[in-house]
Amino acid sequence: MQIVVIGGGAAGYFGAIACAQANPKLQVTILEKTSKLLSKVRVSGGGRCNVTHNCFVPSVFAQHYPRGAKQLKEAFKTFGATETVAWFEERGVKLKAEPDGRMFPITDNSQTIIDCLQREAARVGVRVQTGTTVERIEVIPENKGYTLYLTGGRQMHADRLLVSTGGNPKSQGYDWLRDLGHAIQEPVPSLFTFNEPGSELKELQGISVPQARVRIAGQKLEYEGPLLITHWGYSGPAVLKLSAWGARLFHGMNYRFTALISWVHDQSEESLREQLQSFRQAHPKKVVVTNPLFGLPQRLWKALTGIAGIGADTKWAELPAKNTNKLVEALLRMPVEVDGKTTFKEEFVTCGGVDLGQVNMKTMESRLHPGLYFAGEVLDIDGITGGFNFQAAWTTGYLAGKAIASSIS
Repeated sequence: MQIVVIGGGAAGYFGAIACAQANPKLQVTILEKTSKLLSKVRVSGGGRCNVTHNCFVPSVFAQHYPRGAKQLKEAFKTFGATETVAWFEERGVKLKAEPDGRMFPITDNSQTIIDCLQREAARVGVRVQTGTTVERIEVIPENKGYTLYLTGGRQMHADRLLVSTGGNPKSQGYDWLRDLGHAIQEPVPSLFTFNEPGSELKELQGISVPQARVRIAGQKLEYEGPLLITHWGYSGPAVLKLSAWGARLFHGMNYRFTALISWVHDQSEESLREQLQSFRQAHPKKVVVTNPLFGLPQRLWKALTGIAGIGADTKWAELPAKNTNKLVEALLRMPVEVDGKTTFKEEFVTCGGVDLGQVNMKTMESRLHPGLYFAGEVLDIDGITGGFNFQAAWTTGYLAGKAIASSIS
């Protein structure tokens, strides 16, 4: 029996391994259209590979997916972060958790994960063919499998087929699956940074705040977390995660909207004013600009006081109420006129893909075509940063691989 996996990424490898391991009699082949295998694994986490997240309660883990949370909640009970950590450790790869919850191999090198997957695939007899593009899939009547039409006029038979081709930024990239009758949720970018061409803080690139709140004006959409000022605008987990939750909204706005940044996320306006007044009374002769409050970096504080129109030599005792009000606004609700986005490093994630309503999420099998399975980002599933997208790949790949193996007696 010939099992074909289309796509040599994280989900494809994991699915192929799970299938071959569960049923050694099967011939499992991975087809990858490029010359590079596991390319996203290589670049993830700055080349360290953010394997999963340090959260072992399936229902809580599932809350980190703007799309697919409900369906993954049950899937994680079968194969979640606990099982992922154990899977790699059983194969000699220990993972470590960082303070923000991200989990990496203790080597801090993505090659460790790549080597592990390739070694395991070879051990269980998975074949790998690179430079092989599937142009079309034809269903053979009476559940007798699939004919794959490859580049160069070649053909290949598959008794079972696992599609794990990843997300595609262009809608037409899914046409070959539409031809099979599958509905596609239109792909739009997720995980991107905000551009502000006229940023007043452009000169502060590289400065970060450990906890800020970013809110979208006129929308019930906000996120808290580390925020980084860049030469093109704003990045960091607060922005990236917000971009995932608002992926379709921002796409509909053509990436032009107003974001409001609170540099003092844990302060209400009342408590903020009280603290400013308290400092003013305690240090009336100190210069406002050179005495940063709330743990903010000196250069950022100076820029915010500049936005508030506070002079370089103004002392606290001399600070007019008008400028105090402007400082409060700059600290709590600094407006950012977002105009455009920038893809986060090389980690492109799409929102969209194969409609989950047409997939049995217990087995990852198509509800339209028996013997056709899906795994990874080709599905309309995407998570925020922190190892969640890889966990979805491991989980859906594992479920698909095991289901394929058990479907053949």
